[in-house]
Amino acid sequence: MSERSERPDEPASIPGAPTPGSEVVQLDDELGETVAALTADDVDPGQRRRLLGRMVEQIRVRRVGDLFRPRAAIRWITEAVSDIAPHIPVRDRATLRRHFPGLDDDALADRLIRNAARATAGVGAAGGGVAAVEWAVAPTLLSAPVLLAAETVAVVAVELKLIGELHEVYGVPVPGVGTQRAMGLVQSWSSQRGINPMVPGVGVGAVLGTAARRELRDRLLRRFGRNLTTLGPFLSGAAVAGYLNRRVTRGLGERVCVDLRQRRLDGPPERPAIEGPGEP
Repeated sequence: MSERSERPDEPASIPGAPTPGSEVVQLDDELGETVAALTADDVDPGQRRRLLGRMVEQIRVRRVGDLFRPRAAIRWITEAVSDIAPHIPVRDRATLRRHFPGLDDDALADRLIRNAARATAGVGAAGGGVAAVEWAVAPTLLSAPVLLAAETVAVVAVELKLIGELHEVYGVPVPGVGTQRAMGLVQSWSSQRGINPMVPGVGVGAVLGTAARRELRDRLLRRFGRNLTTLGPFLSGAAVAGYLNRRVTRGLGERVCVDLRQRRLDGPPERPAIEGPGEP
Protein backbone atom coordinates (compact mmCIF):
# COMPACT_ATOMS: atom_id res chain seq x y z
CA MET A 1 0.00 0.00 0.00
CA SER A 2 1.37 3.42 -0.92
CA GLU A 3 1.89 6.10 1.70
CA ARG A 4 -0.64 8.28 -0.09
CA SER A 5 -3.38 5.66 0.21
CA GLU A 6 -2.86 5.41 3.98
CA ARG A 7 -3.36 9.11 4.62
CA PRO A 8 -6.63 10.17 6.26
CA ASP A 9 -9.02 12.71 4.83
CA GLU A 10 -7.22 15.98 5.48
CA PRO A 11 -9.05 19.00 6.88
CA ALA A 12 -9.10 22.29 5.07
CA SER A 13 -6.22 24.45 6.30
CA ILE A 14 -6.86 27.67 8.18
CA PRO A 15 -3.95 30.10 7.80
CA GLY A 16 -2.88 31.64 11.07
CA ALA A 17 -5.16 29.45 13.19
CA PRO A 18 -3.81 28.99 16.72
CA THR A 19 -2.75 25.55 17.86
CA PRO A 20 -4.92 24.34 20.75
CA GLY A 21 -3.74 22.19 23.62
CA SER A 22 -1.05 24.44 25.04
CA GLU A 23 -1.84 23.97 28.72
CA VAL A 24 1.13 23.40 31.02
CA VAL A 25 1.17 19.96 32.64
CA GLN A 26 3.61 17.90 34.63
CA LEU A 27 4.63 15.79 31.65
CA ASP A 28 7.85 16.75 29.90
CA ASP A 29 6.91 19.32 27.23
CA GLU A 30 9.00 17.69 24.51
CA LEU A 31 7.35 14.30 24.98
CA GLY A 32 3.91 15.92 25.21
CA GLU A 33 4.47 17.76 21.93
CA THR A 34 5.50 14.52 20.21
CA VAL A 35 2.35 12.74 21.36
CA ALA A 36 0.17 15.70 20.36
CA ALA A 37 1.75 15.67 16.88
CA LEU A 38 0.89 11.97 16.52
CA THR A 39 -2.82 12.76 16.95
CA ALA A 40 -3.02 15.03 13.88
CA ASP A 41 -5.25 14.06 10.94
CA ASP A 42 -2.65 14.72 8.28
CA VAL A 43 0.41 12.77 9.51
CA ASP A 44 1.75 10.63 6.67
CA PRO A 45 3.15 7.13 7.40
CA GLY A 46 6.78 8.21 7.16
CA GLN A 47 6.30 11.09 9.57
CA ARG A 48 4.33 8.85 11.93
CA ARG A 49 7.20 6.37 12.07
CA ARG A 50 9.64 9.18 12.81
CA LEU A 51 7.40 10.61 15.54
CA LEU A 52 6.92 7.21 17.17
CA GLY A 53 10.66 6.57 16.99
CA ARG A 54 11.28 9.94 18.63
CA MET A 55 8.76 9.10 21.33
CA VAL A 56 10.45 5.74 21.98
CA GLU A 57 13.77 7.50 22.43
CA GLN A 58 12.27 10.16 24.70
CA ILE A 59 10.73 7.48 26.93
CA ARG A 60 13.89 5.38 26.86
CA VAL A 61 15.96 8.29 28.14
CA ARG A 62 13.52 9.14 30.92
CA ARG A 63 11.99 6.03 32.50
CA VAL A 64 13.21 2.90 30.77
CA GLY A 65 13.97 1.09 34.05
CA ASP A 66 10.34 1.16 35.18
CA LEU A 67 9.09 -0.38 31.96
CA PHE A 68 10.82 -3.74 32.45
CA ARG A 69 8.52 -4.61 35.38
CA PRO A 70 4.94 -5.21 34.18
CA ARG A 71 3.20 -3.70 37.20
CA ALA A 72 5.46 -0.66 37.17
CA ALA A 73 5.02 -0.33 33.40
CA ILE A 74 1.22 -0.16 33.68
CA ARG A 75 1.52 2.35 36.52
CA TRP A 76 3.83 4.50 34.37
CA ILE A 77 1.49 4.31 31.37
CA THR A 78 -1.49 5.24 33.57
CA GLU A 79 0.36 8.30 34.85
CA ALA A 80 1.54 9.19 31.35
CA VAL A 81 -1.98 9.06 29.91
CA SER A 82 -3.31 11.25 32.74
CA ASP A 83 -0.48 13.74 32.21
CA ILE A 84 -0.67 13.73 28.41
CA ALA A 85 -4.43 14.35 28.21
CA PRO A 86 -4.27 18.16 28.71
CA HIS A 87 -1.75 18.35 25.85
CA ILE A 88 -4.17 16.83 23.34
CA PRO A 89 -5.47 19.45 20.87
CA VAL A 90 -9.25 18.97 20.78
CA ARG A 91 -10.89 21.14 18.12
CA ASP A 92 -14.12 22.89 19.01
CA ARG A 93 -17.30 22.61 16.94
CA ALA A 94 -16.67 25.78 14.94
CA THR A 95 -13.13 24.72 14.05
CA LEU A 96 -14.31 21.27 12.98
CA ARG A 97 -16.95 22.89 10.76
CA ARG A 98 -14.26 24.98 9.08
CA HIS A 99 -11.94 22.00 8.69
CA PHE A 100 -14.64 19.74 7.23
CA PRO A 101 -17.18 21.97 5.46
CA GLY A 102 -20.40 20.60 4.02
CA LEU A 103 -20.89 17.68 6.42
CA ASP A 104 -23.83 17.26 8.77
CA ASP A 105 -23.20 16.12 12.34
CA ASP A 106 -23.43 12.39 11.69
CA ALA A 107 -21.26 12.56 8.56
CA LEU A 108 -18.69 14.67 10.41
CA ALA A 109 -18.63 12.22 13.32
CA ASP A 110 -18.15 9.37 10.86
CA ARG A 111 -15.25 11.21 9.22
CA LEU A 112 -13.57 11.81 12.58
CA ILE A 113 -13.96 8.14 13.54
CA ARG A 114 -12.54 7.02 10.21
CA ASN A 115 -9.56 9.36 10.48
CA ALA A 116 -8.85 8.32 14.08
CA ALA A 117 -9.07 4.63 13.15
CA ARG A 118 -6.60 5.21 10.33
CA ALA A 119 -4.31 7.09 12.69
CA THR A 120 -4.25 4.33 15.32
CA ALA A 121 -3.80 1.72 12.59
CA GLY A 122 -0.86 3.80 11.40
CA VAL A 123 0.61 3.86 14.90
CA GLY A 124 0.33 0.07 15.05
CA ALA A 125 1.97 -0.27 11.65
CA ALA A 126 4.72 2.16 12.63
CA GLY A 127 5.32 0.26 15.86
CA GLY A 128 5.55 -2.99 13.91
CA GLY A 129 8.08 -1.37 11.60
CA VAL A 130 10.21 -0.24 14.53
CA ALA A 131 9.98 -3.73 16.04
CA ALA A 132 11.05 -5.28 12.72
CA VAL A 133 14.15 -3.09 12.73
CA GLU A 134 14.88 -4.18 16.32
CA TRP A 135 14.63 -7.85 15.29
CA ALA A 136 16.95 -7.24 12.35
CA VAL A 137 19.71 -5.10 13.85
CA ALA A 138 19.64 -5.38 17.64
CA PRO A 139 20.64 -8.28 19.91
CA THR A 140 17.33 -7.93 21.50
CA LEU A 141 13.95 -7.01 22.31
CA LEU A 142 15.52 -4.78 24.96
CA SER A 143 13.48 -1.92 23.51
CA ALA A 144 10.23 -3.91 23.51
CA PRO A 145 8.76 -2.53 26.76
CA VAL A 146 9.54 1.02 25.66
CA LEU A 147 7.99 0.48 22.24
CA LEU A 148 4.84 -1.04 23.74
CA ALA A 149 4.51 1.84 26.20
CA ALA A 150 4.99 4.42 23.44
CA GLU A 151 2.45 2.76 21.15
CA THR A 152 -0.11 2.41 23.94
CA VAL A 153 0.15 6.06 24.98
CA ALA A 154 0.05 7.26 21.35
CA VAL A 155 -3.06 5.21 20.50
CA VAL A 156 -4.88 6.34 23.64
CA ALA A 157 -4.01 9.97 22.82
CA VAL A 158 -5.62 9.65 19.37
CA GLU A 159 -8.73 8.14 20.95
CA LEU A 160 -8.95 10.83 23.65
CA LYS A 161 -8.88 13.46 20.91
CA LEU A 162 -11.61 11.59 19.03
CA ILE A 163 -13.82 11.46 22.14
CA GLY A 164 -13.40 15.18 22.78
CA GLU A 165 -14.21 16.10 19.18
CA LEU A 166 -17.25 13.82 19.00
CA HIS A 167 -18.65 15.60 22.05
CA GLU A 168 -18.08 18.91 20.25
CA VAL A 169 -19.82 17.68 17.10
CA TYR A 170 -22.97 16.75 19.01
CA GLY A 171 -23.07 19.96 21.01
CA VAL A 172 -22.14 18.50 24.40
CA PRO A 173 -18.54 19.62 24.93
CA VAL A 174 -16.62 17.95 27.74
CA PRO A 175 -17.10 20.10 30.87
CA GLY A 176 -14.27 22.08 32.42
CA VAL A 177 -11.01 23.42 31.06
CA GLY A 178 -7.40 22.26 31.10
CA THR A 179 -6.76 19.39 33.48
CA GLN A 180 -10.42 19.15 34.55
CA ARG A 181 -11.56 18.63 30.98
CA ALA A 182 -8.70 16.20 30.39
CA MET A 183 -9.85 14.03 33.29
CA GLY A 184 -13.34 13.97 31.77
CA LEU A 185 -11.84 12.65 28.53
CA VAL A 186 -9.87 10.01 30.41
CA GLN A 187 -12.98 8.87 32.30
CA SER A 188 -14.92 8.65 29.05
CA TRP A 189 -12.15 6.60 27.44
CA SER A 190 -11.98 4.27 30.45
CA SER A 191 -15.73 3.63 30.43
CA GLN A 192 -15.95 3.64 26.61
CA ARG A 193 -19.04 5.85 26.92
CA GLY A 194 -20.02 9.44 26.26
CA ILE A 195 -19.88 11.90 29.14
CA ASN A 196 -23.15 12.79 30.84
CA PRO A 197 -22.67 16.32 32.23
CA MET A 198 -25.76 15.87 34.44
CA VAL A 199 -24.02 13.20 36.53
CA PRO A 200 -22.68 14.80 39.72
CA GLY A 201 -18.92 15.15 39.76
CA VAL A 202 -18.37 14.67 36.02
CA GLY A 203 -15.70 17.00 34.72
CA VAL A 204 -15.14 18.85 37.99
CA GLY A 205 -12.14 16.97 39.37
CA ALA A 206 -8.55 17.70 38.49
CA VAL A 207 -7.52 14.16 39.49
CA LEU A 208 -9.09 10.75 39.01
CA GLY A 209 -10.80 9.07 41.93
CA THR A 210 -9.75 5.62 43.09
CA ALA A 211 -12.47 3.75 41.16
CA ALA A 212 -11.89 5.75 37.97
CA ARG A 213 -8.14 5.24 38.23
CA ARG A 214 -8.63 1.48 38.67
CA GLU A 215 -10.91 1.39 35.62
CA LEU A 216 -8.32 3.32 33.61
CA ARG A 217 -5.54 0.97 34.72
CA ASP A 218 -7.56 -2.12 33.81
CA ARG A 219 -8.47 -0.70 30.40
CA LEU A 220 -4.83 0.23 29.74
CA LEU A 221 -3.70 -3.25 30.78
CA ARG A 222 -5.96 -4.77 28.13
CA ARG A 223 -4.75 -2.31 25.50
CA PHE A 224 -1.11 -2.90 26.46
CA GLY A 225 -1.61 -6.65 26.08
CA ARG A 226 -3.24 -6.20 22.68
CA ASN A 227 -0.23 -4.18 21.52
CA LEU A 228 2.01 -7.22 22.05
CA THR A 229 1.04 -8.14 18.47
CA THR A 230 3.42 -5.36 17.39
CA LEU A 231 6.35 -7.60 18.33
CA GLY A 232 5.60 -10.23 15.68
CA PRO A 233 8.68 -11.08 13.60
CA PHE A 234 9.43 -9.13 10.44
CA LEU A 235 6.39 -7.11 9.36
CA SER A 236 3.62 -9.48 10.50
CA GLY A 237 3.30 -7.49 13.73
CA ALA A 238 2.69 -4.29 11.81
CA ALA A 239 -0.22 -5.75 9.86
CA VAL A 240 -1.94 -7.34 12.86
CA ALA A 241 -1.39 -4.36 15.17
CA GLY A 242 -2.71 -1.97 12.54
CA TYR A 243 -5.84 -4.07 11.99
CA LEU A 244 -6.58 -4.44 15.71
CA ASN A 245 -6.04 -0.76 16.46
CA ARG A 246 -8.31 0.28 13.61
CA ARG A 247 -11.10 -2.06 14.75
CA VAL A 248 -10.91 -1.05 18.43
CA THR A 249 -10.80 2.70 17.71
CA ARG A 250 -13.77 2.48 15.35
CA GLY A 251 -15.73 0.50 17.93
CA LEU A 252 -14.96 3.09 20.62
CA GLY A 253 -16.03 5.97 18.38
CA GLU A 254 -19.27 4.26 17.41
CA ARG A 255 -20.19 3.52 21.04
CA VAL A 256 -19.57 7.12 22.08
CA CYS A 257 -21.65 8.35 19.13
CA VAL A 258 -24.56 6.13 20.13
CA ASP A 259 -24.52 7.71 23.60
CA LEU A 260 -24.31 11.26 22.27
CA ARG A 261 -27.03 10.76 19.65
CA GLN A 262 -29.33 9.23 22.24
CA ARG A 263 -28.73 12.14 24.57
CA ARG A 264 -29.69 14.52 21.79
CA LEU A 265 -32.92 12.59 21.14
CA ASP A 266 -33.78 12.47 24.84
CA GLY A 267 -33.19 16.20 25.30
CA PRO A 268 -32.28 17.80 28.61
CA PRO A 269 -33.66 16.05 31.71
CA GLU A 270 -36.87 17.44 33.14
CA ARG A 271 -36.49 19.54 36.24
CA PRO A 272 -39.00 19.17 39.10
CA ALA A 273 -41.60 21.91 39.35
CA ILE A 274 -40.97 24.54 42.00
CA GLU A 275 -43.93 24.89 44.29
CA GLY A 276 -45.24 28.36 45.01
CA PRO A 277 -45.51 29.70 48.53
CA GLY A 278 -49.25 29.00 48.70
CA GLU A 279 -49.02 25.44 47.42
CA PRO A 280 -48.81 22.43 49.75
